[in-house]
Amino acid sequence: MSTAEPESPAVSSPADRPSILVVDDDAVLRERMARAFRDRGHEVRTAGNYDAAMVAAREDSPEWAVVDLRMPGRSGLELVRDLKALDPATRVVVLTGYGAISTAVDAVKLGATHYLPKPADADEVLAALAREDEPTGVPDAGSLQAPSLARAEWEHINRVLSDSGGSLSEAARRLGIHRRSLQRKLGKFRPP
Repeated sequence: MSTAEPESPAVSSPADRPSILVVDDDAVLRERMARAFRDRGHEVRTAGNYDAAMVAAREDSPEWAVVDLRMPGRSGLELVRDLKALDPATRVVVLTGYGAISTAVDAVKLGATHYLPKPADADEVLAALAREDEPTGVPDAGSLQAPSLARAEWEHINRVLSDSGGSLSEAARRLGIHRRSLQRKLGKFRPP
C-alpha cells in the first residue's frame, strides 16, 4: 500500500516572474511600488533618475520597466528610448501625473508598451506589462481624453510649484502671476 502524496498544483516561483526596474524621482512612490511588486513575487530594482536607471539596466537588463515620465535631469522619454536600445525585449510602462496625448504618442513611438496616468496601482501596471494582445503602436487619439483647460492649468501650476521646491513666491514668479492669485488657484478643488 503506497502512501503517495497528492500532487500540489504548479506554483510559479519568483524566478518564473519577470524582473522589474522601477524608476521614479519620488522615493516614497518608488519604494511603495517596488514593495508591491516584490510582494507579488518579482525581483525588483529601483532608481531615482535616468543615470541610476541606466547603470542598473547595464548591469542586468530588466525584463520589465516602470518609468516616470518627468524626472530631474533627463526625462523618462529618453530613458524609454535608451532602455529599448539596450534591450529591445524590455517591456516599458510609462507613468505620469501630467498626461497628454502628445507625450503618450511620443512614449509609444520610442518603444513604451503602455502609458498610464498616475496614480496607477501595482495591479494596473502589471496588467499593462503582461498584456500581449494589444498592439504596441501609437495609441488612438480618440482613446485618450484630452484634459479640460481647468485640469491642464491645475496640473501645470502644480508642476511649476513642484519644480520650485514648494515655494509659492518662486512658483508665482515663474508663472508670471501674483502670489495671491496663485494661492486662490491652489485653494480651489482639483478639477475632474
